[in-house]
Amino acid sequence: MKGAKKADKGLFYDRFASDFDKKMNMYDTEKRLRVVFNGLFNEGELRGKKLLDAGSGTGWFSRRAVELGAEVTSLDVGERLLDEVRKKCDTERVVGDVTKLRFPDASFDCIVSTEVIEHTPDPNKAIREMSRVLKKKGVLALTVPNRAWHFAVAIGNALKLRPYEGYENWVGWGELKAELERNGLKVTRQFGFHALPFVVSQLY
Repeated sequence: MKGAKKADKGLFYDRFASDFDKKMNMYDTEKRLRVVFNGLFNEGELRGKKLLDAGSGTGWFSRRAVELGAEVTSLDVGERLLDEVRKKCDTERVVGDVTKLRFPDASFDCIVSTEVIEHTPDPNKAIREMSRVLKKKGVLALTVPNRAWHFAVAIGNALKLRPYEGYENWVGWGELKAELERNGLKVTRQFGFHALPFVVSQLY
């Protein structure tokens, strides 16, 4: 029974995959798309590169990477989420867990993982796995919520504004940097991109 409950938590988003885009905060999604593809990658850098969208959700980041010429693998734990990816773009779609990636070492030139690792039971393990499958001199673009704003989530939950039942393990700024460096990655840019917490206005 415990195992089943854990699996259910991991598949929280997949349960409403067909309605996910209606429930998500598109202001935040569009801002993250700009930050990742206009700020963290140089113009033309993704063309012809093998890119893993680790925790693709419904495929917004996969679609943008395809538009920029990348050869994209979209990975998520839910088959229904990957069905939504298919509607947006043509990628290789893989059902899988970012904490247990089934790819050989050094498989990808680039990895994008945005607002994903905090929704796993072990964010540091997700970082280790992504580091393992990233090629030497590859680029990992990773975003996570600001841990200092977790109080806003607690308020949303208490007021029943946010019926969230998945994993929620937010990673602090210093902890994130230290774990990346422990896995051989050099942090070249690390910054915040929301001036104020907005999560209470989100359902999820």
